[in-house]
Amino acid sequence: MDVIVSASGILKLNGKEFRCILGKAGVTEVKIEGDGATPIGCFPIREVLYRVDKLPRPITNLPISIIQKNDGWCNDINDPHYNQRIKLPYPASHEKLWREDDLYDIVVALGYNDDPAVPGKGSAIFMHIAHSNYSPTEGCIALSLPDLVHILKEISRETKVYIEP
Repeated sequence: MDVIVSASGILKLNGKEFRCILGKAGVTEVKIEGDGATPIGCFPIREVLYRVDKLPRPITNLPISIIQKNDGWCNDINDPHYNQRIKLPYPASHEKLWREDDLYDIVVALGYNDDPAVPGKGSAIFMHIAHSNYSPTEGCIALSLPDLVHILKEISRETKVYIEP
């Protein structure tokens, strides 16, 4: 049971369709760090991260862990921990996983450019919560909180995410 994501913003799972939003630059076959595009391809799901101070533990068969205040994700193409979860403070460029908005209250880390990470090919490709107005992401897949919670109940370690052109 795989997840199919269309460039038009529809995520399909088990015969159901969910509204989603992708990168502000659309989708691309040639992802570059910072381009604002969502990579086209087939990706495994690595883990689910969530904010225990904001939400109950999501029901899922995926590996899951709690986001801590000092969690980040390295996006510095010159750093040996590029496209990896890191602990803050961290000297290289990164994004914080503990955010003031609600977008990363649940983060589903996709296995994009991580085995091994190729510097400059893109980092931090997640499924996460969308803005209420569904404004575009920096390259992730974003859904409403209820839809993301529902999807987590239905997917497993074997699920792949297919992002279509």
